[in-house]
Amino acid sequence: MAMTGCGSAAHSSGERLELDDPLPASPPPTTKLVIGDPTTQKALELSGEIDRISFDVEWANMSGGPQTTEAFRANALDLGSVADIPPIQAKWTGLDVKIVAAKFRKDPIGHPVYRLGIAPGVSVKKLSDLRGKRIAFSPGQAQGALVLRVLRKAGLAKSDVDLVELPSTGDVYPNALANKQVDVAPLGGTALRRYLAEYGPDGASAIEHGIRDDPAHLYTQVSTLQDPGKAAAIREYVELWARAQQWIVDHPDEWIQGYYVEKEGLTPEDGAYLVEEAGDYDIPARWDDVIDRHQKTIDLLSTETGRERFDAEELYDRRFESVAADALAAYTKGGE
Repeated sequence: MAMTGCGSAAHSSGERLELDDPLPASPPPTTKLVIGDPTTQKALELSGEIDRISFDVEWANMSGGPQTTEAFRANALDLGSVADIPPIQAKWTGLDVKIVAAKFRKDPIGHPVYRLGIAPGVSVKKLSDLRGKRIAFSPGQAQGALVLRVLRKAGLAKSDVDLVELPSTGDVYPNALANKQVDVAPLGGTALRRYLAEYGPDGASAIEHGIRDDPAHLYTQVSTLQDPGKAAAIREYVELWARAQQWIVDHPDEWIQGYYVEKEGLTPEDGAYLVEEAGDYDIPARWDDVIDRHQKTIDLLSTETGRERFDAEELYDRRFESVAADALAAYTKGGE
């Protein structure tokens, strides 16, 4: 039964599943998960796939690193949807987490998540022009890591720019650009579209960065995976998550209306823009390349922040490696 809200994550069954034990085949019907994955929740509702869930779900209206980390610490969340930085930050702040699903855009350069928004009156035509500029920076979030990657690609050090720490939530970045608080800020989605529409006549602009910025993950705490019922429920959810991603691609009109217009309050034009921006996606059946890319990010952040380096492999539960891809393959072939 699906429920909406945000409460405490269900208590453990008392049994303990080790991380090298096989995943149980199915969860007991009394199993409950608190899941923070609003986009997939809506896709499951629109497609009717939500009726396939065999366990009790409480949907938490949250996503992104700061919210999921806080909820994990409060034992109020079992599974969250994030980019690649939150699991790293969780590890560095003492949370023992594991990634159980990974998704990427098939054309990450042609369909980036973010572009570099430029303030009105500021001249930035190429990455090297960032020297001396004030750049919005959100440590611990995907936008912050992107800024560090961009600086490295441009051959610039942090000392060559002025990093202005600002949260990347809501309209903070667009407003900071418009108010000349910063010269540059990563913008994506409708925030970028609306920023350029409103401030383009005043000289606002945006440039491409040419860097992969597309990882999307589901992750959980090790303590959650040690509960056999919850581990099985997460496996089931990962399968449904994969099916939901394909449903979104296959049903753009329903997705635009049901999610972007009715849930998010956007115009149909904004919804169509976001669907076009997202492009297609890839759910890899093997994680070797995924982990290698994650390792490069860990190494970069470790160098730039002074945090201790660790092996990206530690963030992944390989028992889930092919779960999403296998479910997607069955779904695209018309199987159950």
